[in-house]
Amino acid sequence: MADKNKSIKLAIVGGGPGGYAAAFLAADLGMQVTLIDPEKNPGGVCLYRGCIPSKTLLHVAKVVNDAADAKEWGVSFNKPGFNAKKIRGWKDEVVEKLTGGLGELGRLRKVEHVRGTAKFKNGTTLIISKKDGSTDSMSYDKIIIATGSEPTVIPGLDIDSPNLLNSTTALDLENIPKSMLVIGGGYIGLELGTVYAALGTKVSVVEMTPSLLPGVDKDMVSVLSKRLKGMFESIMLNTTVSEMREQKNGIKVSFEGQGAEKKAGIYEKVLMAVGRKPKSKDLGLENTQVEVDDKGFIKVDQTRRTSDPNIYAIGDVAGEPMLAHKATHEGRVAAEVIAGHDVIYEPRAIPAVVFTDPEIAWCGLTQTEARGKGIDVKIVKFPWAASGRALTLGRNDGLTKLVVDPETERILGVGIAGAGAGELIAEGVLAVEMAATVTDVGMSIHPHPTLSETVMEAAELFHSHSTHYWRPKRKS
Repeated sequence: MADKNKSIKLAIVGGGPGGYAAAFLAADLGMQVTLIDPEKNPGGVCLYRGCIPSKTLLHVAKVVNDAADAKEWGVSFNKPGFNAKKIRGWKDEVVEKLTGGLGELGRLRKVEHVRGTAKFKNGTTLIISKKDGSTDSMSYDKIIIATGSEPTVIPGLDIDSPNLLNSTTALDLENIPKSMLVIGGGYIGLELGTVYAALGTKVSVVEMTPSLLPGVDKDMVSVLSKRLKGMFESIMLNTTVSEMREQKNGIKVSFEGQGAEKKAGIYEKVLMAVGRKPKSKDLGLENTQVEVDDKGFIKVDQTRRTSDPNIYAIGDVAGEPMLAHKATHEGRVAAEVIAGHDVIYEPRAIPAVVFTDPEIAWCGLTQTEARGKGIDVKIVKFPWAASGRALTLGRNDGLTKLVVDPETERILGVGIAGAGAGELIAEGVLAVEMAATVTDVGMSIHPHPTLSETVMEAAELFHSHSTHYWRPKRKS
């Protein structure tokens, strides 16, 4: 098969987790691969300005918070000091190691890496504007669009100020401000707000909806909200920002809504974290048969093929959810399809993780989705207050939740809120993908004492047989 694919010239526009995964697999399958991206090495937003740098800073926050929690156990530390330059340097070092490693993997696979951007001249030809200022017109048999997404701004609030940050500039950590307002109670805003709060910034959050993390299971959000109330200066729900004005000492922000604690306040920094939008503009798609929906997402089928038979699209630019691991999986599917393999993109469970403290993670069908679709489900919840391992960690504030088909007893969805939820959710993904029943999971011996036992005991709880938690059996 690899010999057969040697004649296929494939271009991939965008070097993020979707783009480089597609490029590497396509090269492994024997294709002639060109990866077009402005950066020195592959990585995209995720490695350079998103997932990796933010998780590096979140680990710093975790160390600080863990030290503060230790006081309750009789262990005390000196008040932490923060060197923004050194923290930033460590973050940059992590990014450099990972992206450099990806560059080497690409070279070993003989992937041609072109630094620049690309626009479509037609369905098979790209006009490539290189970093060195030159321009080339190159034709390919197949092209994969993996351009990702970019931060969204609120019209009328995008003032020209060095004190107004977005999800990219907030990671630069130029300094540690005394105060910060986070506009948007989604996962990006809460993750970055957690970082700055741990470093000593007085963080306030304003969210226009009645809850943090709009759309996320309320049981999960309630676990996080309790801890954030003690971490943040204030959380204003059902509230919007009506105006922002630059001041000498920061940005003056005016509020409107039910949760507004004051009509106006001055913040040294304001972080606008109201979501991301697909980067589908300025690609010359009008010169192709590619179709774009009203939100800017490129329309694709289950093979990730667009309306143009030679063009594929993956990752954030191809639709929700905007997650790096979803892009990676799509990229591999697209590469296999182009190689002639009979595959489609059909995941049952795409895990989502909010890397706050505690973490929130979920996959498959949620209780809210089941209710909205009229699907009959049974919900089981195992509180971490009944987990020996959670108690040893001083983190009994968690919850493990299963969404189960009452007839087949199949696990349809899993939600976890608590320390390390992002690691634990992988078992939930496997359970949903493999159509596991609560008996399958309950009879799978889990190591003791671990947090993973909460998944097992939640499964056992479906039949009211959990060892460490009791509830009366429901009458049928």
